[in-house]
Amino acid sequence: MLVSKEQAIVDAAIGSRRSIRAFLPTPVAREDIEQILEVSARAPSGTNIQPWKVTVLTGQAKDRLAQAILAIHNDPALAAQQVEEYPYYPRQWISPYIERRRKVGLDLYSLLGLERDNKAGMHAQFARNYRFFDAPVGLIFTIDRVLEQGSWLDYGMFLENIMVAARGRGLDTCPQAAFTPYHRVIAEQLQLPPTEMLVCGMALGYADPDKVENTLVTAREPVASFVRFME
Repeated sequence: MLVSKEQAIVDAAIGSRRSIRAFLPTPVAREDIEQILEVSARAPSGTNIQPWKVTVLTGQAKDRLAQAILAIHNDPALAAQQVEEYPYYPRQWISPYIERRRKVGLDLYSLLGLERDNKAGMHAQFARNYRFFDAPVGLIFTIDRVLEQGSWLDYGMFLENIMVAARGRGLDTCPQAAFTPYHRVIAEQLQLPPTEMLVCGMALGYADPDKVENTLVTAREPVASFVRFME
């Protein structure tokens, strides 16, 4: 089947999206950020309620949030008191999900030369989440508490649009659920109203091509393994 130019462009943007964990300091123009968010807001949402709310962090604002979270993350007693406001991962891991989770973790840490018993090294690597992996732009996504599960489904489509639109502009991203345990400090730092809750964060910028962690390409199951055709 012939693929049109338009199909190739869209497929390339989707297929080249990866979670980048090391960014260059190259700034991202505010105009580009605004355009990405504007086109991404064309995501569908039930009865067009558009549940997304975004805080864009750069410069000192991004650094202040990072330092506030790291001060807690690096204190075991304080870190132990942090709890997610919603369960991102399953409460009970079963196959094949646990195997996929283990593989991506093993693949990443192997690239970085981190052995399983290197707790300090793993802690330091995970802490890079809270600096948005040194990306020049950090995005924090929130949602009104009154909204239900359907709006979270809509929100996922908005997030994917951002990542694909970024690739169309030569930018990269990393969606980050790692922020969820720190929702209280994020709410304080960003002066969020109590009616809003944290969804996730995202790093946005230009990938550092010299960093080994950016060579990680995660596996995907073949279509035949998760699709049934019925006629």
